Amino acid sequence: MSPLLWHNARFVLDSAVTASRHDTLRHISLQHGWLAHPFRAPRALRGWLSDRGSLTQRLKARHADFRVSPVACGFTPPFPDEAQALRLPPKAHAYVRDVLLTGSGHIRVFAHSVLPRTGLRGGWSGITRLGTKPLGEALFTNPRIRRLGLTIRRLDARHPLYRAAKRHTGLTVPHLWARRSVFCLNGHPLLVTEVFLPAIDAP
Repeated sequence: MSPLLWHNARFVLDSAVTASRHDTLRHISLQHGWLAHPFRAPRALRGWLSDRGSLTQRLKARHADFRVSPVACGFTPPFPDEAQALRLPPKAHAYVRDVLLTGSGHIRVFAHSVLPRTGLRGGWSGITRLGTKPLGEALFTNPRIRRLGLTIRRLDARHPLYRAAKRHTGLTVPHLWARRSVFCLNGHPLLVTEVFLPAIDAP
């Protein structure tokens, strides 16, 4: 087979695998209460929840002092619905990174990312060295990274992600809205969840 035909065949195969993975992840997410559309969310939040562009760039455009503050990172079991979405066995460890996105004196977003161990050998190894650099810049500037989907959910105290956001921010609101999506690089998924805090639209 010529190099061109091999490249085209590989692209078609990768696309098919990506589409299959997307369908599976989307089905699992919807089973766990994640919604395909933000129609149940407050109107003021719908634009944030459904925007498929870079959240980092959007926040930078609004806040000149935008910054990323890591609050936790390391290897730990993901939350149960995350493990199922990533098709990980129970109690399997993954690299988990939690950060606060702040600007103009307010915490705007609690961001939570989960990377299976195999992804560290599949092109995602730089995530462990991000520090205060925003993950969003890497996700939207690398043409090899594909975003597979976007789902939305209202979180309350029953969900561990809400409890993590509360622990790192001190907020006591009864619920928070979040969106999550899977980014795929070389067939390896990275699950990213962004929890929007009450100050998201504050000046």
